[in-house]
Amino acid sequence: MLAVALYVLGGLLLLGALAAALTGVLAALLPSLLVGGLLLVLGLAIERWRYKPVRRERPDPRWKDTGERFVDPESGQLTAVYFDPARGERHYLAEDDGAGRR
Repeated sequence: MLAVALYVLGGLLLLGALAAALTGVLAALLPSLLVGGLLLVLGLAIERWRYKPVRRERPDPRWKDTGERFVDPESGQLTAVYFDPARGERHYLAEDDGAGRR
């Protein structure tokens, strides 16, 4: 919900920058509006791409259990980390009270 509100705010900043560029009325605010909107929208997009969600389904058999475990700060669940050596990707799997260890 917060991410959606921040995307809307970033979009409004970018629309304000466009309006300032087209009309010239608030030309002094153009750099602030443009940079602020771009930073907000791009930062949120990178965050969504970079940080993978915790999943419940088992990964493909090619994924190797790294043995890493941590408590996910968002859900409070114990999370296992799996790694795909062929593609270099990581997969985060919520464990059910120790049942997820192989």
